[in-house]
Amino acid sequence: MNGDEMTTEPQWVNGFIKKLDEELKKTTKKGFVMSAADGTKLAYACEIQKYGSDGKPEVTTNKYETDILISDVYADGSWVPRVIVECKLEGVTTHDALTYSAKASSHRAVHPYLRYGFLAGGRADYALPARLIRHGQQFDFMISWKAMNASATEWKSFSLLIRKEADASRKLQLLLTDNRSLTRVKHSGIYKPMNFVQVRKPK
Repeated sequence: MNGDEMTTEPQWVNGFIKKLDEELKKTTKKGFVMSAADGTKLAYACEIQKYGSDGKPEVTTNKYETDILISDVYADGSWVPRVIVECKLEGVTTHDALTYSAKASSHRAVHPYLRYGFLAGGRADYALPARLIRHGQQFDFMISWKAMNASATEWKSFSLLIRKEADASRKLQLLLTDNRSLTRVKHSGIYKPMNFVQVRKPK
């Protein structure tokens, strides 16, 4: 990788997270801005230790660190997690796929509206590995960059995808929490489209 062999995955992500954050912050809707951060810990389990005399539970949480977390941040400082992107450089093992997919399932147990993706960097002309597709059932999207740094086309596609997934998260949360409202938006169907992007045309 031309001298980049010693770059760690956290360093790689940290190298482009500011650019992503600045780009997403341009998106302002209904009093919130989108934000991107690396290394954020997000709850994957909530445990009730006991109940008070008033019946209120005492809750503790367990957290996993995320590679990239996209959130909606409100004026009062509150925030809602929308999209997680797990990141790997070059090779992706079966263990990686199983581990990240399990993390996605755990995070969704606490945040059922959360969208989850996988980004592989430095893949050259190699395709996404079959093991990732086979064992990454919890991923809503999987993408790869040829180099460590995205090309202009790759970056445009990536940032657009993040916005689309965040919007899907908002709609899903609304469906889960506003289901008893008489004025709610009603849907007769939901489906997940599957798009395929070729690395190169086969000879």
